[in-house]
Amino acid sequence: MSYEAQTWWVTGASSGIGAALARELGARGARVILSGRDEARLADVAAGITTDAITLPFDVRDHDAMLDATDRAIGWVGALDGFVANAGVSQRSRATKTAMQVYRDIIDIDLVSQIAATQALLPHLSGRGSGKLVFVSSIAGKVGTQMRTAYSAAKFGLAGYADALRGELSRDGIGVHVVYPGSIATNVSRNA
Repeated sequence: MSYEAQTWWVTGASSGIGAALARELGARGARVILSGRDEARLADVAAGITTDAITLPFDVRDHDAMLDATDRAIGWVGALDGFVANAGVSQRSRATKTAMQVYRDIIDIDLVSQIAATQALLPHLSGRGSGKLVFVSSIAGKVGTQMRTAYSAAKFGLAGYADALRGELSRDGIGVHVVYPGSIATNVSRNA
């Protein structure tokens, strides 16, 4: 697949999978928009991209900031070709020891915020009649994993949303994809 002259937006781009994807998209000729909470780390990743790249830092739980970033992302070159919903956090604890607030936080970040960002982009992508949506789930979103009840719940939910969305958008020329990485040594894993 050619990414030349395309514009891709990656959330969670300050480290791990998101940073690697942003770099690879740039290496393949795409213009890249990088989002995450850590402005300095986003700038470091953007500095290593040889094509045009901008940073739009925000916390995915801040709905107004996400809407502003969406407008700025679309306005940067006038169109988006792809969006990678990669922002996320994880958890590692027994269900009997996991506070409800942990479930709420992980589901808000890993599921609800990803849905909100996608919903904000849908009018633009549908209006263009093209584009790709990529959701970074996890193998824990396919097979429930011990000590990851909150994370698995959010990632299963993300896959369900994407599957339903794919059925709706396929006739509009918009591809919807879910990626299920296995265990990777990233900050999400280390900070779980």
